Amino acid sequence: MDPAPSPTVPPPGTAMPSATIPPSAGIAASGPRARLGVREARGRFSGGRGYLAACTLGLPTRETLAAMRADAEEWSLGRADAARYGAVVERVRSGYAGLVSVPVGAVAIGSQASVMAGLVAASVPDGAEVLCVDGDFSSMVFPFLSQRHRGVTVRHVPLGELAGSITANTWLVAWSLVQSATGAIANTEAIVAAAHRSGTFTLCDTTQAAGWMPVDASRFDATICHSYKWLCAPRGAAFLTVSARLAEELNPAQAGWYAGESPWASCYGPEMNLATDARRFDVSPAWPAWVGAEPAIELFRSLDLAEVRAHAVGLGDALCDGLGIDRLGQAIVSWPDADGQGLGRLTAAGLVASGRAGRARVAFHLWNDEDDVADALTALGR
Repeated sequence: MDPAPSPTVPPPGTAMPSATIPPSAGIAASGPRARLGVREARGRFSGGRGYLAACTLGLPTRETLAAMRADAEEWSLGRADAARYGAVVERVRSGYAGLVSVPVGAVAIGSQASVMAGLVAASVPDGAEVLCVDGDFSSMVFPFLSQRHRGVTVRHVPLGELAGSITANTWLVAWSLVQSATGAIANTEAIVAAAHRSGTFTLCDTTQAAGWMPVDASRFDATICHSYKWLCAPRGAAFLTVSARLAEELNPAQAGWYAGESPWASCYGPEMNLATDARRFDVSPAWPAWVGAEPAIELFRSLDLAEVRAHAVGLGDALCDGLGIDRLGQAIVSWPDADGQGLGRLTAAGLVASGRAGRARVAFHLWNDEDDVADALTALGR
């Protein structure tokens, strides 16, 4: 066995390397990206027929699987390199910034959506009001409810009433762009306009949106996205984008070595020199997840997300037609299923779907086609 090399750790005061470290297999370091169509992108996945659960867990591409297997092999041989991992993280950060149309300096990285929401929640002023959606995913609700001991008030309203419920007393409005339980899409234009008029900060969770529809994170003061669903990355690669206006209000309460201006010079106290951009909100990354996230993010950067949206919504609307319900214009379709019979029929037919809040839920993504719609309708007796 070849001797394992020592980790290539930069000297104190230097930033993590990026351009000098080769990217993961199959990923171009720079230059123009060839546009992929939905049909070609579907070929990147090993499976997916009958898998109607991107809203629960995305599927990995062949490139993600290859990158993670290669990384595991290097780790097993004692060749894993901390600096190489750092370079991967920076490439993914940059790729995600491009995907959602923000500067790379506005992107912080982490591992969980709730932890990022918790960072924002901990910075809400004592006694301030936060406005949330009634029935939104708990990661966008619980962090704010946990601040009640400081007098923070959390008000819940239906999604359709969110914009009209923002007042001059609302410090933050927090919502999911696409609702987890129903797939309903928020009226972003109305919410952002109302928040602008009242001076309210905006926090939008794009976890159920980014990957199947275009997302412009620059429209919000902050966004959160855990990329393991529609972006098809491993669980553990999450992003926080933050505007300069909100960044001034946030306390980097979770700061560790990775939040330092030079992480490799920030491994020990007592002095703390945090990054001046959004990296000061970073938490130390779960390295193997980011190895798998790199080809995933690059795939979605190469797609026309308007085309992906048309594909996913087309399948969703076709299912609605077959179910005899109004077209929703959504990638996620759900319907009342309190007794679980609908979900049971889908499962019995070998389809992978999900149930949330007393509703059966299916989702359509790159790997799905009209055959999946037909199979679902047959399973449901339609």
